Amino acid sequence: MQGVQEDGLAVFRGIPYAAPPVGGLRFRAPQPHPGWEGVRDASEFGPIAPQNVEIDLDALLPSGGDPLPQSEDCLSLNLWTPALDAAARPVLVWMHGGAFTIGSGSEPLYDGANLAARGDAVVITVNYRLGALGFLDEPALGETNFGMRDLIAALRWVRDNIAQFGGDPENVTIFGESAGGAAVAVLLASPEAAGLFHRAIGQSPAGDHPLLLKRSEPATAAFYAALGLDRPTPEVLRALPIGDILAAQQVVEATLMESGDNLAALVLPFRPMIDGALLSEPPLTAVAAGRAADLPLLLGTNDEEMKLFHTMIELGDLDEAEVIRRLDHAHPDGRAVYNAYRAARLARGEPAAPRDILDAAAGDHMEVMPAVRFADAYADRGAPTFVYVLDWKSPALNGALGSCHALEIPFVFGTHARAPEFAGAGPAADALAETVMDAWLAFARHGNPSTDALHWPPYDSANRAQMLLGEQVRVEQNWRSTERAAWDGVF
Repeated sequence: MQGVQEDGLAVFRGIPYAAPPVGGLRFRAPQPHPGWEGVRDASEFGPIAPQNVEIDLDALLPSGGDPLPQSEDCLSLNLWTPALDAAARPVLVWMHGGAFTIGSGSEPLYDGANLAARGDAVVITVNYRLGALGFLDEPALGETNFGMRDLIAALRWVRDNIAQFGGDPENVTIFGESAGGAAVAVLLASPEAAGLFHRAIGQSPAGDHPLLLKRSEPATAAFYAALGLDRPTPEVLRALPIGDILAAQQVVEATLMESGDNLAALVLPFRPMIDGALLSEPPLTAVAAGRAADLPLLLGTNDEEMKLFHTMIELGDLDEAEVIRRLDHAHPDGRAVYNAYRAARLARGEPAAPRDILDAAAGDHMEVMPAVRFADAYADRGAPTFVYVLDWKSPALNGALGSCHALEIPFVFGTHARAPEFAGAGPAADALAETVMDAWLAFARHGNPSTDALHWPPYDSANRAQMLLGEQVRVEQNWRSTERAAWDGVF
């Protein structure tokens, strides 16, 4: 392959790590790539996975120019390395988010250059199959979780090839956010991924929410109904035009958005699932039983996760009765949850209007409490565990997003200057990015995020020491535990 030199780094884009999953390979686990003759150009990103891009955040996030082409031939990765030598650098492999239906490894905020240069590390971003193409639940196919198996195939490529790019195949860290964080949790528990990585970072990794890992027959039925088909055969599914698949998928995704007032109904239609092969039980169960890999784990969430989603769906103002009605979907006593959150927020001098309470409680239900439960179980096994909370505030929309979902990403990659409207700018933002990058890099190198400038204590389920990352970087114990006690026994 012929890569490019950029700012002192060797960069390779669009590296195929598996055969194109087209034709007879659609809805099959990834197969080995057949290779090529001569020298392959690796200067440009490859096509991204087919997807419906419905969310318009162009005012907040960098677009990177014209959208990249979409193609089922999307199984590629991108790599930044300081040198093609035998230095055996730590390797970080990024798994992008996007609800398992949108996104790619080539998004501008995931540019690996700053992280690779700052930490003398190899940084990789991965494309994998999304939506129905990646996660259709159809027993007649004989297998599922195709997108997860793509990620495993990428990790096998890293194991077999990374030494040629200056990386250490014995020191690989997987990291991901949102759906990518959920994928990290699944890979920790999957026997098919055993031995392919050595540390894990989960950012907003709601992979152990009770609603996420069930088989998804209802979504499959809705998908077939949108296609106008009644239990199609594998041959029919493999022959469908990609436009028909995306159109049907869009119908299913719209149904999910329409159920936004019911917290208990917010289940991703296309997602990793327990299939008895790649995953036999929820990751939380596997961790608690000692069946998951006891590797060093860095895990965390943002303080106001749901503000991004509630802003995108234009939730608006809600009264107390409506918020309690919504909380009743997720908890046996929505009134008790409402009262607990209101009292705790008032005691801290924080806004406690009904909308504020729903933002906080819904974020805890969907993101924070699953992560806390996972961290508790992981630490109780004696595995090295470190937990963070991002409480930096986005300046976007006059502060309406707060410490929202995905806000930590530009600080992890040091790409915050590309999205100042979303991430903020100035010396404080620069300092936070340096702190976060150094901690992630230290963890990738040593399995501990402490640095010369930052002592990060390990986490345990009694004290729950968490590093608060924001204007003031500090350690807190049992952060927001008063209101979160309302969820005890619910999950």
